[in-house]
Amino acid sequence: MSQRKRDSGKQPDQPDLAAVRARIDGIDQQIQALIAERARFAHQVGKAKGKLAAAVDYYRPEREAQVLRMVVDRNDGPLNDEVLVHLFREIMSACLAQQEPLKIGYLGPEGTFSQQAVHKHFGRSALGLPMSSIEEVFNEVEAGNADFGVVPVENSGQGTIQVTLDMFLTSHLKICGEVELRVHQYLLSRSGHIEDIERIYAHPQSFAQTAGWLRSNLPRVEKVPVASNAEGARRARNADDAASIGSESAAHVYGLKKVIMTSIEDHADNTTRFLVIGRQIFPASGHDRTSVLVFIKDQPGALFNVLSPFARHGISMNRIESRPSHQAKWEYGFFIDLAGHVDDAAMQGALGELREHSAQIKVLGSYPVAVP
Repeated sequence: MSQRKRDSGKQPDQPDLAAVRARIDGIDQQIQALIAERARFAHQVGKAKGKLAAAVDYYRPEREAQVLRMVVDRNDGPLNDEVLVHLFREIMSACLAQQEPLKIGYLGPEGTFSQQAVHKHFGRSALGLPMSSIEEVFNEVEAGNADFGVVPVENSGQGTIQVTLDMFLTSHLKICGEVELRVHQYLLSRSGHIEDIERIYAHPQSFAQTAGWLRSNLPRVEKVPVASNAEGARRARNADDAASIGSESAAHVYGLKKVIMTSIEDHADNTTRFLVIGRQIFPASGHDRTSVLVFIKDQPGALFNVLSPFARHGISMNRIESRPSHQAKWEYGFFIDLAGHVDDAAMQGALGELREHSAQIKVLGSYPVAVP
């Protein structure tokens, strides 16, 4: 017996490859049948809601967040949370698209990190609409030409994207969700030779996120800022002495098949937070964040009066940022992110107190905290 096992080259505990593959095929068949069954039930949910105007009326971000949190809670491996969340996000995206795909505006063109954020949050069954600016994303969502928009708001190393905050000063749109995207910056070129590079195209944020690497490795190369990294890739593909900084997807979209260096960002945890903007506030998901804009009265202790109601009601503040109000000279608005939903009793109590000390309070949105 042992001689026959040695002759076959198979160890005593080694599984039979054909049997394992047959088992995988059987599991795949079950998975496919269950996905089809889920899609049919998702269609029934649509019918239960009655005939609605558009795909956006069927979309419930609070329900999606709850489903994805359950996926994370159930996960015992071997796949990590992020992989499983991605799989379920795509299933939900495809099921929703049975009614009609969502239209999502984002800062384009194709190949930007904003497009990656759209795919991460809405899945690839949503229809991405690339826009030329953050202002255009807001305008198209407000006009109803896009169901939602995805805009960058802050980077872990470089801070706030001010134009996004400034849009909320006048816009009536609401924040409906957030996306945290781990950002890897790649050095791309047509030739693939770092010694050929005389100039680099990139968005100013990408130059800032890779400043240390560029100083150490390409100190004399001309840095040319452009409106987006995708635009930089489009320019760099036309010359052997040019390069661009951007995502791996930009390299594929614009034919820059030579990746000179990967992950040239200065900080290993380089992450950009994006906001999902829409036209309404959705119900609580159970783990939410509320963003408010507070214009304060010019008086002693004004900032203390803004913050103390939240402390008294046991509400954690995640972030605060001040911006000129554009309404009066030396008047400022404070953007504040708070733990909880606007419908929570504690939040209602704190906002009620705050109104006594503020010139104006604007609830920008209550939305599920980003799922990994």
